[in-house]
Amino acid sequence: MRISILGVGYVGLVTGACFADAGHTVTCVDIDPERVAALSRGECPIFEKGLPELVARTIGRTLSATLDAAGAIAHSEMTFIAVGTPFDGERIDLTQIHGAARIIGRALREKPGYHVVVVKSTVVPGTTDGVVRPILEQESGKRAGVDFGVGMNPEFLTEGEAVEDFMHPDRIVCGGIDERTQDVLAAAYARFEAPVIRTNNSTAELIKYASNALLATLISFSNELANLATALGGIDAADVMRGLHASRYLATPLEDGRVVVPPIVSFLLGGCGFGGSCLPKDVSALAAHGQAAGVPMRMMRAVLDININQHQKMIELVHKHLPSLAGRRVTVLGVAFRPDTNDTRESPAIPIVKSLLAEGAHVVVYDPAAEAAKLFGTAVTVAPTLDAAVADAEAILIVTRWSEFLRLPDLLATLGRDPVVVDGRRMLRPTAVQRYEGVGRG
Repeated sequence: MRISILGVGYVGLVTGACFADAGHTVTCVDIDPERVAALSRGECPIFEKGLPELVARTIGRTLSATLDAAGAIAHSEMTFIAVGTPFDGERIDLTQIHGAARIIGRALREKPGYHVVVVKSTVVPGTTDGVVRPILEQESGKRAGVDFGVGMNPEFLTEGEAVEDFMHPDRIVCGGIDERTQDVLAAAYARFEAPVIRTNNSTAELIKYASNALLATLISFSNELANLATALGGIDAADVMRGLHASRYLATPLEDGRVVVPPIVSFLLGGCGFGGSCLPKDVSALAAHGQAAGVPMRMMRAVLDININQHQKMIELVHKHLPSLAGRRVTVLGVAFRPDTNDTRESPAIPIVKSLLAEGAHVVVYDPAAEAAKLFGTAVTVAPTLDAAVADAEAILIVTRWSEFLRLPDLLATLGRDPVVVDGRRMLRPTAVQRYEGVGRG
């Protein structure tokens, strides 16, 4: 199948490269000449495990990049919209969606034959049918459902695991205005083995939000229990969660004695809060969209409220050992919102570092992939290695679950130092270092 994709961002490029590797002919379209040129040279503009290899393998063969949207649409059978939909505090910003729909509509005016337009961007329910479809019809002078199809295909990609998630999906949601649209969309995924859910566009849109809202809810649920454990004392929330994980609802025993624990259990552990480009934005957008529809969305509001202040628990734990942080050397390990990505959007590290700086601490930051200097400038010292980051630290805060940080106990033992270690991800055993504090360890 010949596919065009508008937007060479995280979702657009992963989608394009994976489709190209599966044998489709894919043209990625972007308005940034440098990004298009880099991709055309086989350079991957995004930090994502496995993606550079995928781009190198497919570029110039089944994958190409261009600035010419009209040409790409004219020579394809299906176009995906994969542009950004930021949240402005009250609603998602559909500026890029409007622009993409207008470009596609104009191209369809000159294009003979049936074409399917699919929204891949995360948009609130009603957007595909109520916003994108009218623009397409107005700009093309054609009728949806007759001359072209309109679908919605949400992405379920975890940063750091996106290629694996796309290549081995747990589900494929094919939203569409009619069966013909759904058929074409399902055909694009024919080589991917997963349950296919056919539904209308609004339902497909809400499936995406429901998926992210559940994960955010599990995290805030865990953090609220962790905060209670801390307040009560004598309770370790990590042990509470281990007891919860063993429930038959979350762990399935097999006949051979092994126990299968689903990945969702990893979200049931107290920590320093969630971040990233999806969970904060999507839960906020869902809450606002519900409020506008007359549904208060109290649970979603609570999920957000718990998360807003969770980073402060890290500062409180430091103060147990260092009442004043003025002039103290404090190391923050991890700036990316999760491991295996360089994405720092809404990372808990940002308010943590700002709080430390406000109290006069000398802050050292280390992350294996994220560029901390772009976030904090000269206000912090960016360490080149983990060893350098902890060499003179009086306090060490683990904010991101990078596997490299597991060697921290051995490193500190080698250095012969015992700074307070505040574990915001409960990665280490409490006895692994001399002075340990963990979120939820009352």
